[in-house]
Parts: sequence; C-alpha cells; structure tokens
Amino acid sequence: MGFRTLRQCVETLQREGQVVAIDHPVDPHLEIAEIQRRLFRAGGPALLFTNVRDTSLPVLINLYGTRQRVERIFRDTLERVRRLVELKIDPTAALQKPWRYWRSPVDALTMLPRSVRSGAVMHRDVPLSSLPGVTGWPGDGGPFITLPAVYSEHPDAPSLKHSNLGMYRVQLRGNGYEPDHEVGLHYQIHRGIGVHHAAALARGEPLKVAIFVGGTPALAVSAMMPLPEGLSELTFAGALAGHRIPMVQRKNRPSIYANADVVIEGTIAPGQTKPEGPFGDHLGYYARQHEFPVLRVDHVWQREGAIWPVTVVGRPPQEDTLFGWLVHELTGPVIPTVLPGISSVHAVDAAGVHPLLLAVGSERYLPWRSSDRPAELLTQASAILGQGQLSLAKYLFLVNGQEAAGLDAHDVPAFLRHWLERVDWQRDCHFHTETTIDTLDYSGSGFNSGSKLVVAARGPAIRSLLSSLTGDIPLPDGFSAPRVCLPGVVAISGPPITPKPSLHVPDEAAIWQATKAAAWTADIERLTVAISREHPLAEWPLLVVVDDSNFTAATLENLLWVSFTRSNPAADVHGVGSFTHAKHWGCTGPLIIDARLKPHHAPPVEEDPAVSARVDALCRRGGPLAGLFD
Repeated sequence: MGFRTLRQCVETLQREGQVVAIDHPVDPHLEIAEIQRRLFRAGGPALLFTNVRDTSLPVLINLYGTRQRVERIFRDTLERVRRLVELKIDPTAALQKPWRYWRSPVDALTMLPRSVRSGAVMHRDVPLSSLPGVTGWPGDGGPFITLPAVYSEHPDAPSLKHSNLGMYRVQLRGNGYEPDHEVGLHYQIHRGIGVHHAAALARGEPLKVAIFVGGTPALAVSAMMPLPEGLSELTFAGALAGHRIPMVQRKNRPSIYANADVVIEGTIAPGQTKPEGPFGDHLGYYARQHEFPVLRVDHVWQREGAIWPVTVVGRPPQEDTLFGWLVHELTGPVIPTVLPGISSVHAVDAAGVHPLLLAVGSERYLPWRSSDRPAELLTQASAILGQGQLSLAKYLFLVNGQEAAGLDAHDVPAFLRHWLERVDWQRDCHFHTETTIDTLDYSGSGFNSGSKLVVAARGPAIRSLLSSLTGDIPLPDGFSAPRVCLPGVVAISGPPITPKPSLHVPDEAAIWQATKAAAWTADIERLTVAISREHPLAEWPLLVVVDDSNFTAATLENLLWVSFTRSNPAADVHGVGSFTHAKHWGCTGPLIIDARLKPHHAPPVEEDPAVSARVDALCRRGGPLAGLFD
C-alpha cells in the first residue's frame, strides 16, 4: 500500500518504464534543470542521473511530471483520501453508504504519525557540500533544494501534534553562507513556519528545524498542501502514503523523518539573517535577493542508497503545476464547506497562481428581488480573501453560478467569456489598496506590498463579444499591432518603457512616487483619450497594453501570464471614461490594463544559450537523451 521510500518508488516505476536511468555525466549547474524543463513539456519519463558532477548522490527529476505518473504513484491511496474528504464534508455519509466507507476508520488511523527510536536516514552524517548543487537559472544566487519538506514544531508545545511541514525555498550555498555550516531559509507570509518562528523569537530562543528530502513521495505533496491551521501535514502525508509516517523524536532536537533520503537539521538563531537569492521562481521571473533567516546546520543525515529528488520552477506550466492539479482533485469538494456559496475557486497556474483567482459563487439570498447588482458575491469575495494563501490574490474575478449551470472556474475560456459578457465597469470594480500581495510578485509598490482588484459580475449579458478586428485601427503614436487574444480581449503593443527590469532591488519608497509620475501612465492617458471618441476598440470590454502583442495573443497562457504578472491594479488599471464617485472608481468604456514590463519589476527568467546547445547535443540521435522527448 503506497511507497514507503523513494527508492522503492523509483525501482517500481523503472520496471514499468516510467523511470529511465542515465549514466552519462551531467552538470548540476543549469544542465539538469534545462533537461527537466524539456522533459516536462514533452510529457517524458522521470530520469535518474547516476553520474552527476561533484556529488556521489544520484539525482531524480520529473517524478511528478505527468498526471498518469502521479496517479500511478498514489493509485493505492487516492480513492481512500477522497473518501476521507467526503466524510469530512458529510460525516453522515458513512451511515447512508456503509459499504463505501467501511475502510475509512482504518484509513484515518494511517493519518497519525508514529514515534520511532531510530531511522534509516541516520545511517551516516555527511558534509553539506556533498549534496548535489543543482542550479536552475543563470541568475540564481546558488544551488537550491527545490523539493524540501521543512519541519518545525511550536516552541510553546513542541510535539508532532503541533508541527508544521512546508515546502520553503532552501539555498544550499552561495552569497555569504558559511560553507558546510549554513543554508538560507526563505519562507513567505501566511506560511505555518512563521507562527513557530515568531513564538521562538518571543521566547528569545532558536527555532529547531529539520529539512527532509526524499522518502515517500506523499511527503513532498503534503508539504505544499494548503491545509487549515491546526491540521498537521504529517497526518495528511500518512493518509496519502497509506502508512503512518515514522518520526524519530529526540529531546531538545528537531524530530526527524525516519524514511527520508537526506535530513538537514539545525537551528535558526534569533535575529540571524543573510541575503538569500536571487532565484528564478514560479511567476516566471527572478525573486531578487533579500534578507531571510539562516539555518545553522548541526547534522546532515543520509540513508544508504539515498536519492536526491529535484524539480525546477519557472514560468508555468512546470512540474509543480501537477501539484496544483492534485490539490484540486483532493480538496476541490471541500470548497463549498469552507466558503459557503462558492462552488469552485481556481488559482490560475498560467498567471503565476496568486496573481489571478477565478471563482464561481452564487446570489442565493433575496430570490424575490430582481437585481443585477452583485451582493452576496462581494461577501464571498471577502471570505476568499480571508483564507490563508488565497489572501495573496491580486486579481479576483467572480461570477454568479446560478446564471450558468455547470460553469467551473477551471474552464478559463468559458469563465472569461461569461464574465466579460456581464461585467459592468461602472459598477463592478472594487479596489483594495496599500495591502499585501505575494512576496515573489514585484509588480507592486514594494516588498509584499501592492493592491488588489475584485471584479464581481452578475445578471444577464450586457454585450456580445467581438472576436475579430476589421480595417485599420487608428492608434496614438507609439501604440501598434492590435491583436485579438480572446473574444472581447485585445492586446496592443505600447511604447517601450526604459530602463528594463534588473536584479537590482529598487528603492521601495520611490516606486509608488515614480509610478504616479511616470511617463508610462501618460502613455495610457493618450490611449484612453483616443478611444473615448468614436473608435473601433470602444466596443471591446478589455484592452491590454503590452510590450509585444503578437507574443501575448499567441496563446491563452501568454495572455494570462503577461496581463496579471506585470500589473499592479491600483497603478496599472485604467479605463476609458474613468470617474470616481463616492470613492468608487469606474469607467464607461473599455478597461485597460497596462501590462508592460516596468523598471521596478523583476526580470523574466531566460535559459543560457550555451547550456541549451549542450542539451541539444545530448538529445541528438545517438546521444544519451535521444528519444526521451518524443
């Protein structure tokens, strides 16, 4: 039932042709990452590199790279976890269908971690420098652990019950970290470890931390699950793995996952920070270098026959996209119980997850009163923005599901069509200013700072969406090449903005002032004036000003990525015929999003041409990777 170790999983999948061993030498600096990206795009197998430069550990990539493989890994437990979720939603279901849920009490027991005296991972203590230094992007500050499960316990009540397991960024070396003794630990707001760290700081003592790598594949999934506070990720890992997670508990030291392949244990001293990053992140840009906690390493434990699993993050979709799919598969049915009236919520992966949320809600109250004005949708929007990591959403679009039977937020084209047919820009825009956004999103007014836009649309359609442009489209100087992206949506190339983004961290206090006075704002004002007169674009509800309209309009994924990762609503959302009434902003004509790259943004990640050429050679006929990307 399930896989207890990573090697057991790899050997099983290898016999089934889903893992291929590669003995050819590979470089952990950029080369492995480029191979991983290509493998994922091609839907290829997982690869086990057994000859990696500067390490004796084999490196595993693309383990979670296809839905088929994820379902295979968890085929013995997925259905049981779904049934536990069903019972969470409706505990009386066991009485109504006892034959369906007869195993659920046994399955529930597997959720409880168990204490053990020792574990295979404590086979030997190795130098930190012996671990694979896999680096993903040319601008990265050093190698990172990309599939870590970072474990901590609440200092006020240290125990497995009061623990947190999270997938936080771990920089192995580089910057100012002391070789073999320090690693960087990057965690963002609304992460459980922050509660533990704050409690340790209040007590004036170090926070004990252990970083697990490998072990049952369920552990990495559990580390990134958005579970409610108070529910230990170890319990979910046990359910998904099909067995109780064995933990080695020791006095005055962090607990250790017995079946891990590698464990780094240490402490975060109060006030101890160092620069961490840059790092090519899941938004498709570099997270710049910032001060983050430093973990002082006491031991690096390694089991016999250990494997080092890695992934690569970058512009979606990447392998972590499958994690998001699995989260939806397992927790989607719970949404209505946590968010009453909401039938589906979609953190759009192509837009970098947090920048764009789509939600299907409902207008259930006052059925006797006919109204097109959103009411309960706005209450539901507030509930969504009050839920943990959902609170980091930058754009939140909602529709009334009662007007479109079966509409699901995960069907992005259908959702956007329904939304655009009904949205009234004079009424439906609701801004939240001077608030928090994703730590990794540099489109805002400073570190963790920016704005949000909630757009709730209901009622009958108020427009028919155009799907083609005809004739010449007159545009102001500097604007060109209008291109249809979707019905109702046009991308326009705007005047280039200089200087371009860099890895340099701009002065945060100056960003907002610069934005208000910037020439790029004047550019949009010229466009709104031009369209306010009778104009071919006046009938299109949404216009997006971009650096390259051909690129933006080429795919839905490009449109979502450019539009919502490169704009800050309070600064970059404009409108034809805009007005403010009683502190409410609206516009009578098209909404315009300025999604050009701006100087304070972070630069997009790009591959190293020399490394790409090396990987091309490995993939040619007769090469060690030939045929794996077909």
